[in-house]
Formats: sequence, structure tokens, C-alpha cells
Amino acid sequence: MALKAQVLYDFTAEPGNNELTVKEGETVTITNQQIGGGWIEAQNSRGDVGLVPEDYIELNKSALPPFSAAAAAAPAANVGSVTNSDLSFFDAFAPAAGTQNQADRNGGDPWSSWSTDPSAGASNNWASNPEGTQTGKAAAGDSWAGASHGHPQAYQGPDIYPYPYLIDYTGADDDEWDDEWDDKSAAGFNEAESGDGGAMQRGGAHASMKLKFPGFSKSGPELYLLCKQIAKGKDKLTIYMGEVGPVWLYPESQLDCVVADPKKGSKMYGLKSYIEYQITANTTNRPVNHRYKHFDWLYERLLDKFGSAIPIPSLPDKQVTGRFEEEFIKMRMERLQGWMSRMCRHPVVASSEVFQLFLTYKDEKDWKTGKRKAEKDETVGVMIFTTIEPEAPDLDTIEVENKCDQFSRFTKAMDDGVKEILTVGHEHWKRCTGPLPKEYQRIGKAFQNLSSVFNSSGYQGEETLTDAMTAAGKTYEEIAQLVAEQPKKDLHFLMETNNEYKGLLGCFPDTIAVHKAAIDKVKEGDKLVATSKISPQEKVTMAKRVSTMSYALQAEMNHFHSNRIYDYNRVMQQYLEEQVKFYETIAAKLRQAHSQFTTM
Repeated sequence: MALKAQVLYDFTAEPGNNELTVKEGETVTITNQQIGGGWIEAQNSRGDVGLVPEDYIELNKSALPPFSAAAAAAPAANVGSVTNSDLSFFDAFAPAAGTQNQADRNGGDPWSSWSTDPSAGASNNWASNPEGTQTGKAAAGDSWAGASHGHPQAYQGPDIYPYPYLIDYTGADDDEWDDEWDDKSAAGFNEAESGDGGAMQRGGAHASMKLKFPGFSKSGPELYLLCKQIAKGKDKLTIYMGEVGPVWLYPESQLDCVVADPKKGSKMYGLKSYIEYQITANTTNRPVNHRYKHFDWLYERLLDKFGSAIPIPSLPDKQVTGRFEEEFIKMRMERLQGWMSRMCRHPVVASSEVFQLFLTYKDEKDWKTGKRKAEKDETVGVMIFTTIEPEAPDLDTIEVENKCDQFSRFTKAMDDGVKEILTVGHEHWKRCTGPLPKEYQRIGKAFQNLSSVFNSSGYQGEETLTDAMTAAGKTYEEIAQLVAEQPKKDLHFLMETNNEYKGLLGCFPDTIAVHKAAIDKVKEGDKLVATSKISPQEKVTMAKRVSTMSYALQAEMNHFHSNRIYDYNRVMQQYLEEQVKFYETIAAKLRQAHSQFTTM
């Protein structure tokens, strides 16, 4: 019996890639499930056949083959202490479908859902559920285990193609792993199940919600507050007291990298194409090659590992149309460069094993080994706090709460300010590339038309005037061209920086919510002891560990402020320098035009 499937999201076929355009809600027939690389061959009701992203469709359950004994006998892959056959137990912890709708009603503002619950989920009856302290045992209704701790899509600015900030192409990228780069048998289970397909649904980009285990969005801070063992060894992250308060330990030399030399490649016998970028770290000066999918894998790993303590901004939006056009490739490369540079500047992320692997792997074997190791990392989610060692006494909870609230208000206000700059910038860009140059052109044409009238008078001796009038008209036409090109020279960099900060600021509500929820749990300590839910010693341990979380949050606050001051000093200097050059060029042209007129 032919398998039927329901289309979950619109997908537009890329010309020449043997793809099939489908619409949300459409029913298609599966003709080949063995394509691989995240693709399925399907046929629509009109008889057209082509490739469709596997994540974009859902097989009709009634049409699935019955469970076989052979399947039951197949060995299950281990994920920590949980087998594949057990993973259905965790379906209850996946983010609810209504979460995205709520975000839409809030205008995509990541702050709104967090601020609506000041307790950050503290009202749930965690104390009466001791199982909640074990990985994967939280109650299905526990708001700590839901989507509230998943970072929103951090990069929400429109793509710059073909004109910056004027057209928004969003959608999912079909740039999948090469077969030779992703040996599924080494992982022991399907890549989609391992999380490589991307569990987070980002900013309107259509992607299936897949269960990722372990992941910080699946666990509340109680997993760390009452865990029995703390990580030992080289993974320790040091925080010390600096002049501004708690700060991360920064390396002596700054890591940096260059993203360059995009090249088009193909796979599946030429059916699928992709763009590969060359990344060169300053520590090795040896280039490595990565596709967008590889960047996406890195983002997911960083989000899983550090997302509870460090805001990890998302990558530039995925793209369906125009992926191989020069302007888009250039813009994606620039934005990947910005994302990598920001990651390189964070001392914790930059020194992490997975980030170093991405920049410095030696060969394909080295990459595969490191990739599998990163995917099996157990120190993820709130457990990242087990690796943090503050070199200072425990912090006062009330003082920390006040600083947290102050920082929350600041970042919310900054988020509003950044969005205002983006709105005004979008409007100004449109005006500079549309009506404003036309106005200057009309002025120039009017001067030249009047000059033609003067020239036809037959009056001798006015050649100097008509030539000057014509030159003035051409000057205004040149000014029109300058105005149209200027946003690319100054406004572009300003907009890109604010887009980055819009994404970064959008991550903070969830990071702060994890911290506030932990504080609320510690406040319940006396009640938990009185009801024998925890021991007095566990209460003391919880307080010390919240202090560690507070050190991490304050270190991140100080890192953010330090980068903010540097970035906005740099971007404003560059913007104003280009503005000065722009107006000086116009002034010089107008002076030249002015000098050609004589005084009687």
C-alpha cells in the first residue's frame, strides 16, 4: 500500500534540483523513502514527482506498516541511560504547539512570555515530586521542562537580498550533511533522532520539533541544585572577582577566525547543491571547510551545552529561494562571520572543545570522532553549572535578585531601543534607495531643462550661464547616485550590529528565567525541609549552588556590557565617519557647481 503523507509546511522547489513544490495541508504519496540526507521522494495529486524535505511532511499513522518482530529484536541505541524504545516517554516534555502561537500573538517578542509569569514556573508543585530531580523524570505539566527555557530565534532581521532590509526570504535550508561526513551507523540511531535535524524552531523558519536528549530545554534547575555529583577535571570554568564584579577568565590571546571563499558543491549525483565556506582560525592559520548545516550543528551543540548560562544567538535565517545567487551568498558569509566572531569573543564558548573542533579538526576522521563525542556530552543544560568554580565567597541572594531585576529591565529597554533603530533604519534605507534619489534626479533634470530653454533664446553671451546650469543639473544627478549607494557604506553596518544585538537580547529572558526559577526553589527550602522533601544539608547545598549560578549570570552580564560598549563605540564611529565623508563629498560637488556661476 502506497504511503500517504500530510505536508506540514510550504516548500518551494529550487530550479534544477529535482525538488517538488508542496503546500501546507496538501496530501502527497511517498514514492521513495531511501533517498537519505533528510529528503524523501514524493508525488503530488497532479502526478508531479520530486524531492521534499523529510521534516516538512508527516506520514499518516494509519498507513504505517505494523510493528514487526524483526523490528522488536533490533538493538536499541543508548542515549545516556535511556534507549530509543524509551524515548516516547519524553514526548510529554516537548514544547507545546501553542507556544509558537503565543509568540506570534506577542508580536514575536521573547520578553512577553517570560514576563507574564514572574515566578518563572515556581508555582508548580516540584516539592511534592521527588522524581523531578532526576533527568527525564519531571512531570509533564512542569513548566520548567517545557519550551519556556528554549531560546527563541535570535536572528530575526530580514535578509539582505537583493536589497538589504527590503525583502525577507525565510524558510528552511535543504543543505544537508554529506554522506561521507555523517556516518549514521557510528551514532547508532537516526540523525533526526540524535538532534542534528534541529530541535528548536527558529523565527518563522519551518522546522519540525524533534526530541533532543539531553538538552537544557528538557530540564529544570532542580537537576543541578540537587544533583549528587559535580563534574571533575579539565572542564572547570573559572569565575573571579574583577573591578566590575564577577567575570569569566579570559585567555591571554583573543581567538578569531575568518569566514571566506564560498564555493558551490553538489552531492547525491548532482541532485543537491550546497555552498561551502572556508574558515581559518588565527591560532592555526590552517583553513577548514564547512557548510551551513555544519554551522547549524555547532549552534545546536552550543545551545545544548551553554544555553542555561550563556545566551547563544542563533545563526542567520535559513533560506529557500535565491540560495546560490551571488548577493545572497555574500550576505550569508558576512553574517556567519559576525556570528563566529561573537562566539570567538566569548571566553567560555571559544575555549570549549566543540568550538575548537569546528575550527581546527585535522581530517574527516578527526571531525567524525569529535562530532560523536560532542553529541554524547552529558554536561549540558543546567548541568553546565557543575563545571563552574567561582573564586569568591557565596553571594547574597537578595543582592543578586536586585542586580538580576535591574539587568532584566535594562536589556528589555535596550531591546526596545534596538528595535526602534531597526525600524527607523529600514524606513531610511527605503527612502535612500527609492524616493529621495528620484527627487534629486528631478531637480537635476529641471535645471538642465531650464538650461536648454535659455540656450534657445539666441541671446549672445549667456553660454557661461547655460553651461553652469547644465553642470548644476548633472551635479544633482550625481548626488542622487550617492544617496542611493550611501546606505551600503554606513547604514548597513549599523543595521547589522543592531540585528545581532536584537538576537542576543532575545536570548536573555530564558537565561534569566532559569536563574530566577532556581532562586525561587531555594526560597522554598525551609518548607521542603519541614515536609521532609529534602534534608537540611541539601538545603545548604542548594543555596551554595544558586550562588554559583548567580556568579555565572553576573559574569555574563559583565561580558555583555563590555562587548556592548566596544561594539557601539565602533559602529557609531564608523557610521559617523561614513556620514561625514558622504556630506563632504556632496558639499565638494555643490561648491564646484557654485564656482561655475559668475557674478555680474
